[in-house]
Amino acid sequence: MTVSLILEHLFLVLAACILSIVIGLPLGILAYVYPKARAVILRVVDLLQTIPALALLGILMVFMGAGKPTVIVGITLYSLLPIVRNTCLGLEEVDPGVREAARGMGMSKAYRVLRVEFPLAFPTVFTGIRIAVVGAIGTAVFAAFVGGGGLGSVITRGIRVQDLGMILAGTGALMVIAVLLDFCMSRFEAAMEKTNGGGKKMWLPVGLLLAAFLCLLPFNIKTGGDTELRLYDGDYSEPQLVHRMIKMVVEEHTDLTVTIRDQMSQVNNFKAMTGANASCDMMGTYDGTVLTTFLHLDTSDVPEGMTLREFATKEVKEQYDMRLLQPLGFNNTYAIGVPQELADQYNIETISDLIPLAPQLRFGAEHDFFTLEGNAKYGPFVEFYGLQFKETYPVDVSLKYAAAESGTFDVTMVFATDGLNRKTGLKILEDDRHFFPDYIGGILVREDVFERYAEEAPNLEEVLNMLAGAFTTEDMVDMTYQVDVEGRSLDDVAREALVSRGLIAG
Repeated sequence: MTVSLILEHLFLVLAACILSIVIGLPLGILAYVYPKARAVILRVVDLLQTIPALALLGILMVFMGAGKPTVIVGITLYSLLPIVRNTCLGLEEVDPGVREAARGMGMSKAYRVLRVEFPLAFPTVFTGIRIAVVGAIGTAVFAAFVGGGGLGSVITRGIRVQDLGMILAGTGALMVIAVLLDFCMSRFEAAMEKTNGGGKKMWLPVGLLLAAFLCLLPFNIKTGGDTELRLYDGDYSEPQLVHRMIKMVVEEHTDLTVTIRDQMSQVNNFKAMTGANASCDMMGTYDGTVLTTFLHLDTSDVPEGMTLREFATKEVKEQYDMRLLQPLGFNNTYAIGVPQELADQYNIETISDLIPLAPQLRFGAEHDFFTLEGNAKYGPFVEFYGLQFKETYPVDVSLKYAAAESGTFDVTMVFATDGLNRKTGLKILEDDRHFFPDYIGGILVREDVFERYAEEAPNLEEVLNMLAGAFTTEDMVDMTYQVDVEGRSLDDVAREALVSRGLIAG
């Protein structure tokens, strides 16, 4: 965890809170002034609050793409309820005698509401703002799932690699931020209640939020020059390693610089590469992922006489004008793992060896493996092998290894190059009937990148292909083990691998 991640998290929270105040206060006032509109306004903000935060961000991402703007809008919508409701409630609770006195003095309705009633209602209004700010700190954790950055990436990574220290560090930072902000706002709220609101001082905390946001703005605006290649970081160690190796070889052998932005899933990363206003130039991925996840095709669609990679390369070029470069060498395919003790007890070496044992075994994997999309999923897998497991356990991908290690299930789907397989003590079974397709690593690049940098880096494709065939599956297992289990930094592991292969200078 770094200071930059904390500042990034604060930036998301403050930006969303300022927007929610700007939108929520007028909506609350409208709900108070126009009783007919009140039911509609309050029902809408109520409905927004019922949508799970991650689902709301996912819906917004469909329309806005991944990144910080999506996160800020999502948290803003999620923060409206306490502000709108408390604004309306505070105005309703103003002493009727005050309203009558203001009306008797000839004040217009707008002047009366804004200059008399709103200042008196402000202590209640501010309570809503306080709730929204503190709530936004926790909600912003989900930013990591849609490429928004922040402390969520620390917590999710800690859960995945079962690093309690990392989880506590991320959670502790969130708690400190929440406690400090809540303490400052509670002191101001208490002062407002004593003076019954009113005056210019009531805008002081809003001004402080705005000032803090402006201070953080320079740290969160990423600007690149004309020689910048843009990548998004992966959401697990393998693509993160590949992206750092891309950065190192490109900067070593060309005049280009490479910027690695916030973490993003494979699907979101690909979306960030599409369209005229793409925010990403290239990504590390797999030919099987390109075929099944990006192109929504299956291995059964591969024409006779073509390999999966050849077909995926051809289709992604035709449909998206992207180039899948030469294979990197490692195969991160689906694999089936069982605890070593179980394998030794029943002499299990292949997936077929599970057939007579399956009725007494429990199978667990991430939710995605149980979906109906694609041929290489749970349903087709058990049908192909004739497996009938006793129970199935869909779990979050970040919790899978913890569940496997604790004995929640006996058999699980893993990825072949994941170093956590070794840490968890899983034996990878031979896919003796060759059900799972290859997922050979590769670099997917927008075609216009080569045109854009033809002058500065005419050898860009050649430089990127220096990584081709450089790493075996076992090499990648070793590297991810060093990162996820031994705690070595991504940069150190990537640089050491490149230097040892003579791809960059030591």
